[in-house]
Amino acid sequence: MRFLCFGVGAIGTYIGGSLALAGQEVVFIDREEVAASIGQNSLRLQFADGDRTVTSPKIVFSLAEAQTQGPYQLAICAVKSFDTAPLLKSLAPYESWLPPFLCLQNGVENEALIANALGVERVVSASVTTAIGRRSSGQIVVERLRGIGVAGHQSFVPDLIQRMNAAGLKARYYPNPASMKWSKMLTNLLANASSAILDMPPSAIFSHPGLYRMEIKMLQEALKVMAAQQIPVSDLPGTPVKLLVWIAQSLPPALTQPLLANSLGKGRGAKMPSFHVDLHSGRGASEVDYLNGAVVRFGKKLFIPTPINTFLNETLMGMSGGTIAKDLYAHNPDKLLAACEFNGRRM
Repeated sequence: MRFLCFGVGAIGTYIGGSLALAGQEVVFIDREEVAASIGQNSLRLQFADGDRTVTSPKIVFSLAEAQTQGPYQLAICAVKSFDTAPLLKSLAPYESWLPPFLCLQNGVENEALIANALGVERVVSASVTTAIGRRSSGQIVVERLRGIGVAGHQSFVPDLIQRMNAAGLKARYYPNPASMKWSKMLTNLLANASSAILDMPPSAIFSHPGLYRMEIKMLQEALKVMAAQQIPVSDLPGTPVKLLVWIAQSLPPALTQPLLANSLGKGRGAKMPSFHVDLHSGRGASEVDYLNGAVVRFGKKLFIPTPINTFLNETLMGMSGGTIAKDLYAHNPDKLLAACEFNGRRM
């Protein structure tokens, strides 16, 4: 297969680079300055068994140039969720030759946006559970190999999964894309927004009794929204989501915190969560509105209260947009918990 990979961040470098190392034809597309930087160097992927390099990767910075390198059997969508709408707008003049899109993004709304722009038959859902750290542009480290979920009914999907597995990506087929994407979002929600707002690592958040209870209540809100849509929870590659959900719904936090604090804190690998990285990099945008915000939006449609997700979303969006000071709650869990509790009463 010949792939067109949108984005050479951590996910794009990992997926596209792994496929290229396995002999697949991959053309990367990114901003001009990124394309120039990587084009002069190489893609470097660090695995547990050693480093591997994609020398002289094919990378372009415009769709017009990408078109000359085609045709493609599949596009890999590896941009941030807040870049989905601008990307789709830029694709409009080139729609006729674009292949189906493999949507690797976090959140549960990107596939619908792509389907509205390109057609539902040209969207394949995917969820990456492998923990990947970005060292620099075009350089990543696989911190914890888990795998990738792929959900799509198109005839090429079995062949795609086979090629991904030949590249060591540990892909697995899922018959229910909504279940796969929502289950992945549950794992993304944990200690993500709170880590950014508090400027604290997940391990510290899960070790704090009050913050741990807040995280569990936040997760329970998302689960109620899933249940109202009759979306079942699915285990993901290397990620026992069903067990996590059972614990969150069935056992008191005082009992589960000593059991889960260590494993949850280590689950993300050595890196800080993505919301923290985006906030403190100063890029002025956050995916929180596509995760916690998605829970809020679906909750409103279904008349399900989501006060904790609402508070975390509004707070982090304000910090990202500059209307709330980034250090308002820095290293101050009690202040955050008091504000969150007040928001819950107000709701």
